[in-house]
Amino acid sequence: MNIIAIVGRPNVGKSTLFNRLTQSRDAIVDPTSGVTRDRQYGHSDWNGKHFSIIDTGGYVMGGDDQFEEEIRKQVALAVDEADVILFLCDAREGLTPMDEDVADMLRRCPKPVVLAVNKVDNSAQMETLPEFYSLGLGDPYPIAGITGSGTGDLLDALVKDFAEGEENPTDGLPRIAVVGRPNVGKSSFINTITGQQRSVVTPIAGTTRDSIYTRYNLFGFDFNFVDTAGLRRKSKVSEDIEFYSVMRSVRAIEAADVCILMLDASQGLEQQDLNIFSLAQRNHKGIVVVVNKWDLVEKDNNTHRDFENLIRERIAPFSDVPIIFTSVINKQRIFKVLETARQVYQARSRHISTAELNDKLLPIVKEQNPPPSVKGKWVKIKYITQLPTPYPQFVFFCNLPQYVRDPYKRFVENRMRELWDFNGVPMSIFFRAK
Repeated sequence: MNIIAIVGRPNVGKSTLFNRLTQSRDAIVDPTSGVTRDRQYGHSDWNGKHFSIIDTGGYVMGGDDQFEEEIRKQVALAVDEADVILFLCDAREGLTPMDEDVADMLRRCPKPVVLAVNKVDNSAQMETLPEFYSLGLGDPYPIAGITGSGTGDLLDALVKDFAEGEENPTDGLPRIAVVGRPNVGKSSFINTITGQQRSVVTPIAGTTRDSIYTRYNLFGFDFNFVDTAGLRRKSKVSEDIEFYSVMRSVRAIEAADVCILMLDASQGLEQQDLNIFSLAQRNHKGIVVVVNKWDLVEKDNNTHRDFENLIRERIAPFSDVPIIFTSVINKQRIFKVLETARQVYQARSRHISTAELNDKLLPIVKEQNPPPSVKGKWVKIKYITQLPTPYPQFVFFCNLPQYVRDPYKRFVENRMRELWDFNGVPMSIFFRAK
């Protein structure tokens, strides 16, 4: 699939245009300069031609932002990967020295560059267009990313040499979201697994802002990774940009199939970790708990066992989840995380036939351990079936469903987990009148 990279100085409307072309709200848009840091990928089509779009951070030389160098690296990677570069400028502010820095970088690039001038909302702003000819990058296309004005002609120029391609090849792939508090190693984990600088990594908490989607298709694995911003308590979120980041992380959890919950071994299991775990559980997502930075913990013979037991006690009653101790910086057990995430995805997708359910489980709940009597009345379970839903849901048909209490439901769930592998997968059990 052909790729278009959107580049330019900060605050010219790259993320706004990205959202319009992809018909999404994946990229955070804010008047603050320097909001976008990582490469953000999306998919679009025009006149039957499907292509990918990369949103990049603002390209700045010689500024005082501590993320500038990392953002420039991300822009360079996007330019290297793209087939066509869309250079975006701002009509309201006119041609600036920063635009000339970007143009100087692009003139050394052997790939085709299409120049667009954004925020042309009226005829008066058309008067600024002639000065952009001095960049030597051809005719500037006047557009308004926020309304879509002029984007048709721009897209014609961008895709004129593209062949007709297939639709988004990542549709239908499992989504694996890496979630957790800030600075636990989520971006480092994805960068290490993919072998590329997919996300900006610094010791500063809150470096990742957007939810970054990455396809991983190596060593027999094929799924979409989602790197998310760190989730802090609501009382700690003080600025709009972080609020948007948190909302996108929550949306990533809601859209995921499996959540890899990363913990910081040096800080232990905190309340916010439990909140994130509960959010994934309530949304019926597969869960893998990864204890990162295990190399920083002083250990004895029982450290691993005690730490794992503590986690299971804190996340009870849903404690049937895989727990893996890793060190991303030392590349310890990181591929075991992938294998486990795939197993959890397969368990979440498992469908047990009605015949097998009734052959194996019905004798247990009907004869060996039936529900206890309530007010002298006995619950008799007649029939069990699994609902056709994306995650495991089971219905037990009986005569008096109102008398089945939660302890018995947990008993039934535990027996089902013993009979079938649902490790890391929340399930729902319903008792209904026959």
